[in-house]
Amino acid sequence: MTDWLEILKQETATGERMGREVPDMLAHPDISAEQVLALFSALDKQADFAEKLKQALEKFGHDFPVITAAERLEERYADLAATVADKLKAMRK
Repeated sequence: MTDWLEILKQETATGERMGREVPDMLAHPDISAEQVLALFSALDKQADFAEKLKQALEKFGHDFPVITAAERLEERYADLAATVADKLKAMRK
């Protein structure tokens, strides 16, 4: 059986790490538009995965704090993806 709580724990740790690393990546003077696009794509996929994880947790009747943690994870990835999209937009001007 899938351990949804363990997946949430791992994904939350990854999301926290990405929250620290993405701004540094975007600030690097040599980052290319292709790299920014790849980063956006990866973060967008993570946001989609976090949404599916939240839905699975809801389906299996996990408590509200667990669902809330999954929602925060989804929001973190969506916010990071939006930040990266803004950087790409600025690079293409």
